[in-house]
Amino acid sequence: MGHQYISFLKKLTIFSLLLAIPGVIAAYTLPQEYITPTLPFLYLFFYSATTVVHYLLLKISEKKPTQFTNYFMLLTFGKLIFYLTIILAFIILFPDDAKPFVVSFLILYLFYTVFEVVLSLKLAGQEKAVEKDQ
Repeated sequence: MGHQYISFLKKLTIFSLLLAIPGVIAAYTLPQEYITPTLPFLYLFFYSATTVVHYLLLKISEKKPTQFTNYFMLLTFGKLIFYLTIILAFIILFPDDAKPFVVSFLILYLFYTVFEVVLSLKLAGQEKAVEKDQ
């Protein structure tokens, strides 16, 4: 698991840095009312959440490889509920910054979710290959 996790962290770090480039460009070119001041923290938030979820998926795939898909769906649903809670809390606490925050959050959510699903499908494929060999 250690090698898989380190490899994932490297890919996630490169992905996050590449994804931050348009964010930095937008922060310097768009009017300030379109950019939330929380944008750098959103990158850290999604990076952290993605690492935790992938770590849990790796642990689950070691212990219960046949139930990987079930746990993946459960974790994804739980993460979605958690994200919606954060969005709603932010809208209530900071209504002036709600629109740029929600737009930034949803854009990053989309990109990080696609990244995570693609790599998780590869992980699931590896698990199925291991099961066939046994």
